[in-house]
Amino acid sequence: MVTVSVTVRNTGLRKGAEVVQMYVGDPSATIDRPVRELKGFERVELAPGESKTVHFQVDRRALSFYSTERHAWIAQPGQFEVSVGSSSRDLRLRGTLVLEN
Repeated sequence: MVTVSVTVRNTGLRKGAEVVQMYVGDPSATIDRPVRELKGFERVELAPGESKTVHFQVDRRALSFYSTERHAWIAQPGQFEVSVGSSSRDLRLRGTLVLEN
């Protein structure tokens, strides 16, 4: 299991909220998969100037897909892209992780 952490800060003058979303993609998958799959989200409320750290757990299941041929969840080894932002179109943090056999 891997933990993905991101710190969110309210730079405004008013109380605010943000829904932090984490996506995972498998660019080298041997089957057609979405470019990004939503694997976690958390709503955070922040006072002006306040910061909070959000943690997401990425386990083998989060990297898996369901095989109708095998009737099982399968996680293919390789490099995965992890992105975090306020939406799939506003990704502010990107990284990679490697799943080994």
